[in-house]
Amino acid sequence: MKCLLDMHTHTITSGHAYSTLLENAKCASEKGLQLLGTTDHGSSMPGAPHEWYFGNFKVLPKELFGVTMLYGCEANIIDYEGNLDLPISLQEQMDILIASIHEPVMEANENADLNTSAFLKVMDNPNVHIIGHSGNPKFPIHAEELVKKAKEKNILIEINNSSFVSSRIGSEKNCTKIARLCKEHGVKIILNSDSHFCLNIGNFDAALSMLKQIDMPEELIINRSKEEFLDFLRVKGKNF
Repeated sequence: MKCLLDMHTHTITSGHAYSTLLENAKCASEKGLQLLGTTDHGSSMPGAPHEWYFGNFKVLPKELFGVTMLYGCEANIIDYEGNLDLPISLQEQMDILIASIHEPVMEANENADLNTSAFLKVMDNPNVHIIGHSGNPKFPIHAEELVKKAKEKNILIEINNSSFVSSRIGSEKNCTKIARLCKEHGVKIILNSDSHFCLNIGNFDAALSMLKQIDMPEELIINRSKEEFLDFLRVKGKNF
């Protein structure tokens, strides 16, 4: 299966990534991607940009090197009530909004009830499109509850390639379980690189290998179609 989009990438603006927006777009073009999401970290992450950064996306082009650009944020879930570190007014302006838990923002814990509550409540937010790297073993969850709520709210579950190869090591078991549950319940997933360096954009090899092992139906993987993904965003109220 050819993947045509990567919605979770970072630029130097995130503070711990190493490529510019232009470098990311150029690499995406060279790899044959049709859609690229740039989603730098929300402001509660150390080194992340001020919220004004997210409010000024209007100055950026909608296409770079032949790639359609979507501008958004990987917002941090900041409490167990599912609140995010991006103001609602800015959330509404994002082309794409990922909600994730990060250890520098939330303290790692073994309480699956609390962690699951954070994810379930953030999915009640109509501005959220994707749940980011929910397989992190430092924040265990009740995976089936997450998957069922994603289906109810029409939210994509991310399978994060970085979780297999460089970040959140130990996630593979949990990610596999989540993917199996998505298959069982017919919930769509999105493969994302979580790239912090441009050469990693569009690299889903580890995640695809896992999905092949569990015989994941291609129709549940939204990366295969630019138009299917844009249609998903249109259903969520975006105009493209």
